[in-house]
Amino acid sequence: MQFDTKIAAVIRTDLQAWQKLNVAAFLTSGIAAAFPECIGEAYEDASGTPYLSLIGQPILIYGADGPALSRALDRALTRNVKPAVYTEDMFKTTHDAANREAVRAVARTDLNLVGLAMRAERKVIDKIVDGLKFHS
Repeated sequence: MQFDTKIAAVIRTDLQAWQKLNVAAFLTSGIAAAFPECIGEAYEDASGTPYLSLIGQPILIYGADGPALSRALDRALTRNVKPAVYTEDMFKTTHDAANREAVRAVARTDLNLVGLAMRAERKVIDKIVDGLKFHS
């Protein structure tokens, strides 16, 4: 199935495995919250056991270093795409309000980004992530 939109997450490659997974989970929750229309129907197995709905389209995950993450953020904002962000300072917090404060305390150009995610038209996302490789 071809989607008009694309969801991309860009995760810093030098993180520990648990950090990468944590960042990806938090960032995709931002996409789900901002775009409820991307959520599919609930699941059910052959036994009739119900399960939660998931985002109904693929999420492409790219790897990047710090400068490439900053470049992707700039490209997104230049194209009026509002991304979800995760900064290194957020690893030191324990709740959502503290996460927001950690981001609010730092100017955009000084954010120590470890990940971002965005959803937009396919061609727009392609321009934002141009030059990045899929995360390994």
